Amino acid sequence: MAYDRQKYLDALKSQLEPNIVNHSLALEACMGGLYDYLSSTGQLAATELPKDDWLLAGLIHDVDFGGEFKELHPARTREALAKYGLEISDDIHQLVLSHAGHCLGIQPVTLSQWSIYCADSLTGLIMAVAFVYPSRKLADVKVSSVLKRFLKEPKFAAGTRREEVAECAKADGLNMPIEKFIEVCLVAMQGVAGTIGL
Repeated sequence: MAYDRQKYLDALKSQLEPNIVNHSLALEACMGGLYDYLSSTGQLAATELPKDDWLLAGLIHDVDFGGEFKELHPARTREALAKYGLEISDDIHQLVLSHAGHCLGIQPVTLSQWSIYCADSLTGLIMAVAFVYPSRKLADVKVSSVLKRFLKEPKFAAGTRREEVAECAKADGLNMPIEKFIEVCLVAMQGVAGTIGL
């Protein structure tokens, strides 16, 4: 199924605060980067969702995190989109719900579900690292800096759900060392730095 990305992005911008939009764009980029990495390493099963689905889920995962829907996020994703005449498939809806497995009791199963679950909270940490650089630019952020803040400074970007991000290393999940996971997400976010003001 082909999606008109701009329509979903416009809905996001109408529904959410700019910082949440930027987070959503960052997660969209991470999902694309993770798809490409997992594809290049031969880890994607034929049953995995196509890349466009990964990207769209990353983009819209917080669309109901604003306005009248916020208290029930992420259970109101479809209602929030319907407000703008937009729909998503059942597969994408399930993928969106997976990012909030911590509060919905959903256990990730597929690589796409593990990707959105583990990457969601990492985007904020990577952005926070950029903010403490004099340049405030993602281009200057190094994997080692993010890893150090992640492992050794729990009070830095304290809202980061580090235990979820760290699950990227689970053998029955993404099976990616945390350093590689950070690298893939950081490089992906650097690719959209201009769009998210970093």
